[in-house]
Amino acid sequence: MVRAADRAKRPARTSVWLEGRAPRGGAARGGGQPSGLDRERITAATARLLDAEGLAKFSMRRLAAELNVTAMSVYWYVDTKDDLLELALDAVFGELELPDAGSEEGWRDQLRSLAVGYRALLVRHPWVSTLIGNFLNIGPCSMAFSARVQQVIRNTGMPAHGQMGAMSAVFQFVYGFGTIEGHFVQRCVSAGMSQDEYFRQAMSTIGEEPQYAAHFASAEGLMEARGGDTVSEMRERDFGFALELLIAGIETMVSRG
Repeated sequence: MVRAADRAKRPARTSVWLEGRAPRGGAARGGGQPSGLDRERITAATARLLDAEGLAKFSMRRLAAELNVTAMSVYWYVDTKDDLLELALDAVFGELELPDAGSEEGWRDQLRSLAVGYRALLVRHPWVSTLIGNFLNIGPCSMAFSARVQQVIRNTGMPAHGQMGAMSAVFQFVYGFGTIEGHFVQRCVSAGMSQDEYFRQAMSTIGEEPQYAAHFASAEGLMEARGGDTVSEMRERDFGFALELLIAGIETMVSRG
């Protein structure tokens, strides 16, 4: 276990996955190690707390209370709170179902599957969006996802110099879409309203403001043309159409050689 004073003196770590030593907390560790804990249990509890209360409220003390141990007990297994956040981030990436590399599915279906799964992950765990920008994401689950994305993009026939751009076009889009969607869902929950109720109230309020009248009328026409009676339906149409635009763009660029 690393003392708090020692942790404060150490330089910032690049990643928990670059510790340069085996994971701690194994059965061989002795000398006062708290019983009933391991990294997996602590990581799972971290993810649950982040889902329930959000990133801003997360603390080692709150986690210890959830596990019914002292805060110092957690430090037998990790050095810092950031270590735990990075472990939790990689753990939820393990929820993604990755298409089989040997599958007869074409790259289009595999790309759709990866995009849909990534979006669902961001909505299910809204805290992930922030942490993705804070850490290197080099844990085993994150790397497995990245490797499969790269393989699918290679299978498109896109020249090597364009493959990173193609990945960015698809998955930065999904990141943005899923982040906004996840935050909207959180806001609706906080307001004690369904997504449709919140949307209708917001649109009604905007429509009553004279300074937004022209813009609102234009947006209303676009929404009517888009179709969909619920927020979920409208969102699915938007996501699906945008994803198909990106796939069509990849096809076009490949055909151009």
